[in-house]
Amino acid sequence: MPVTIIPSKPVPAELSGTFRFIVNLTDAVFHGIHHGKKKHEDDFEAVLDRSRLAGVQSMIITGGSLRESKTALSLAAQHGFFATVGCHPTRSKEFDEYPGGPEAYLQALDSLISDNLHGKGRVVAIGECGLDYDRTHFAPEDVQRRHFRSQLFLAKKYKLPLFLHSRAAHEDFVNILRDEGFGEDGERKGVVHSFTGSVEEVVELMDMGFHISINGCSLKTEQNLLTAKAIRPDKLLLETDAPWCSMTSTHASNTLLETLPASLKSKYFPSSTKLPSFTMGKPVKGRNEPSAIGGVAWVIHRLNEGVPFEKVTEKVHQNTIQLFGLDELQVA
Repeated sequence: MPVTIIPSKPVPAELSGTFRFIVNLTDAVFHGIHHGKKKHEDDFEAVLDRSRLAGVQSMIITGGSLRESKTALSLAAQHGFFATVGCHPTRSKEFDEYPGGPEAYLQALDSLISDNLHGKGRVVAIGECGLDYDRTHFAPEDVQRRHFRSQLFLAKKYKLPLFLHSRAAHEDFVNILRDEGFGEDGERKGVVHSFTGSVEEVVELMDMGFHISINGCSLKTEQNLLTAKAIRPDKLLLETDAPWCSMTSTHASNTLLETLPASLKSKYFPSSTKLPSFTMGKPVKGRNEPSAIGGVAWVIHRLNEGVPFEKVTEKVHQNTIQLFGLDELQVA
């Protein structure tokens, strides 16, 4: 699964502040494996080094399946980060294909959560779960709906926030959430990540109590920018969704990104090399990385003229701490 990152307090021109982020680093491309084939040396540690140079202090590593959730927890424990546990809608068939059936798969997720609720590398959210009707060739709609509901049970059982995914499924998505008791604003609910929906949809989700997370894919079109601008400060989170959702020159956000100071551009978007010419210590061209979170934050800052960059990132930082219960980061 991709890297999802949420920042906080940084960065005048000399990057004197810091970021805290939320991330998934379980994708094999961060270990040199592209499309199932080894293409270059494992540069996972170099990716982390670049993220630190960009101001990243902490991460939440997201899980998109039972196996991936185990990996996320292992990485979180190893690096002093946090993790989520769940099954992405496009992997929903794993419930039915698991030895012992859906109940056994759900129980395995349940056990993984209960065993990792405290201390270093702990679980802080349920997911990535939800609905994806753009990719029903991976899992039919009815299968996705059924196993989305079962994971909502885990969120209620452990009183953990949700890390949610919704694509071309808004009506069913909000109806299921309401049916399962997530329909009114109140206690921390979770975040709908990588949001690409309409202004009307984002308002409905915020009114239900959910946070909204934005990345490069959320900023491709002028309509996307209008939606991003409509997100209330108290509901805003930011991410990269790396290795996907890079910010490119064809996106509507590029005009705003071009105003990024050179001193920050070198931190968030260091020079890269194409895959055949891989050089250790340099990013792979086209592979989004956690360091790019600063670019996402900058675009949101420019969409909200008059609000200082540091104020935007500090608010997102506080939103992240409060939503996921990361109180120890208040004093980090």
